[in-house]
Amino acid sequence: MSPTETTDTAGTAGPAETPAVSLTDVSMAFGGKTVLASVSLDIAPGSVVALLGANGAGKSTLIKILSGVHTDHGGDVRVAGESAALQSPLAARQLGIQTVHQRISEGIVPGLTVAENLVFEELAQSRGNPFLNGGRLLARAREIQAGLGLDWSDSLLKRDVTELGISDRQLLILARALVTRPRLLILDEPTSALSAAEAERLFALVERMRDDGIAVLYVSHRLGEIDALADRLVVLRDGRLTEDQAKPFDWDAALRAMLAQAHETTTARPVREGASGDAVLSLRGVRLFEGRAPLDLDVRAGEVTGVVGLLGAGKTELARGLFGAEPFAAGSVALDGKEFAPRRPADAIRAGIHLVPEDRHADALVPGWSLAQNISLPFLKSLSRAGLVQRGKEDALGRATIEALGVVARDEHSTVEELSGGNQQKVVVGRWLAHTPRVLILDEPFRGVDIGARRDIGRRARSLAAEGAAVLVLSADVDEILEIADRVVVLASGEIHLDAYGEDAERDRVIQTIAVSV
Repeated sequence: MSPTETTDTAGTAGPAETPAVSLTDVSMAFGGKTVLASVSLDIAPGSVVALLGANGAGKSTLIKILSGVHTDHGGDVRVAGESAALQSPLAARQLGIQTVHQRISEGIVPGLTVAENLVFEELAQSRGNPFLNGGRLLARAREIQAGLGLDWSDSLLKRDVTELGISDRQLLILARALVTRPRLLILDEPTSALSAAEAERLFALVERMRDDGIAVLYVSHRLGEIDALADRLVVLRDGRLTEDQAKPFDWDAALRAMLAQAHETTTARPVREGASGDAVLSLRGVRLFEGRAPLDLDVRAGEVTGVVGLLGAGKTELARGLFGAEPFAAGSVALDGKEFAPRRPADAIRAGIHLVPEDRHADALVPGWSLAQNISLPFLKSLSRAGLVQRGKEDALGRATIEALGVVARDEHSTVEELSGGNQQKVVVGRWLAHTPRVLILDEPFRGVDIGARRDIGRRARSLAAEGAAVLVLSADVDEILEIADRVVVLASGEIHLDAYGEDAERDRVIQTIAVSV
């Protein structure tokens, strides 16, 4: 497309419009390694541009340049046609660039209420203005949330923000970003923690922003979302733009550009008509929520059991209960036929039950620590002599994990912050595979990771099951479960509504079961 023309959604060429934000030959390197190479991109007002790329492709770096986090880059960034010095996140926000980061903890202020977080920008600038105190602050918060279609109660607005669930935190961060009506809104995996209903609300907001002339840079690994929302998609691979398409999208070309190989958008579930292995975990009368019926479930050796359900279905409660993080209030569990009642995660780890948690940042990774240190953390005793960690063994474990899962990192001494989200997830998965588990539990393992990383993680999970372990995968995404699982269990409100193999667990039936159980 010529730089002097634009194309509307119907494909009609028209006069050029000054881009909301434009990048020309933007490049960046870390330690001599190029992560962005001559990236040029215009984002027009009132358009949704989807950014795709495998883990390590440079998406996070590009977002951080636009957000004012990375300032030592080459090339030119222009905002509304004017050269812009994005020297800090504050400078970026003042120029109208708002970013909703994938890492939810970066967008909230602990210790303040939900209402105070919602009006935080105004509160920070009020300098004691009583207009934003007490009841007036609450009234302003109500005004903001009503304008965005949120339906939070006054009691929720008065609670400490840390009491919010992960999905409500995501909506809060988005609401804060929209208060100032930005010129460019960057959404980094915005639906990763949202239910289907909440995602639909987000999509409606995105469409409203586009109609209001706001430019949106939308980063997601969920192709269905991009197909529904985006006017245009661009692909990054190895720090370079390799594809730029307007609708209708050619997904085969986009995925080849992203992964450098022909790639199917879906993979058939492994065919298994019925149970084959012995029960490794047996749950009897386990109650996940008060007032709900107890459940019975066997997790068998040699197969991948996929549990699918929306937010609030009880997936995380099931995972944390088996791991001893939040023991079940009622019911019993047997491990290989013997009573198993872990009171803390250390009990589960000793028994060979390993958990990749839903929130890797809050529950799995230690900021500032190297990959090797993060990987070895649960197994320090086996790597120590006389109470001292043997660094050579720790480093070797880190290198082995990097190689086994294809982690894109400088070396085992890289800190976890240096890695993309998908590579961080590979580190968390690799940690628990370093010592072969009897049961591997994966709670939303594909959240925020691209297709390539999803396949790598899925391949390792299936390989582990083939070696005789039991693998339990929990996800809100039906297609993710169908891609990896031998058996599909539908969970809703803590109760099992479907437990099936083969043709009995086809996509339409799974979706219908979810629909009628919520």
